[in-house]
Amino acid sequence: MQGNLPPEAQEKLEELQDLQETAQKVAAQKEQAESTLNESKTALDALDDIDEDTTMYREVGELLVEAEYDEAHDELSEKVDTLEIRVEQLQKQEQRVQEQFESLQEELQQMLQGGAGGGPMGPGGAGA
Repeated sequence: MQGNLPPEAQEKLEELQDLQETAQKVAAQKEQAESTLNESKTALDALDDIDEDTTMYREVGELLVEAEYDEAHDELSEKVDTLEIRVEQLQKQEQRVQEQFESLQEELQQMLQGGAGGGPMGPGGAGA
């Protein structure tokens, strides 16, 4: 079918495919950010439940290094804040890409219906 499409329709179809790929990448990034955010929130909640004098360690590469409570709490709080902003940005980006996709899809459908002269889909609204 793609071989029979007019060049403009072929171009729109390629744009749709690019947008679909972009949407998948954004969704994967958002999923990863949400996962990391949930892990960080869980760690922060756990940190709030322990005594400040408890000896703590944090993972640095392959090593566990002793960490101070206040420093760990501040770092986790900052990480949670940053991740919340990142997830929000990715949600907005995902929504914009979805809107672009739907708009482009509608343009392509109109182009094919108008240019095809109402083939097997019936009269294309060109009038009676």
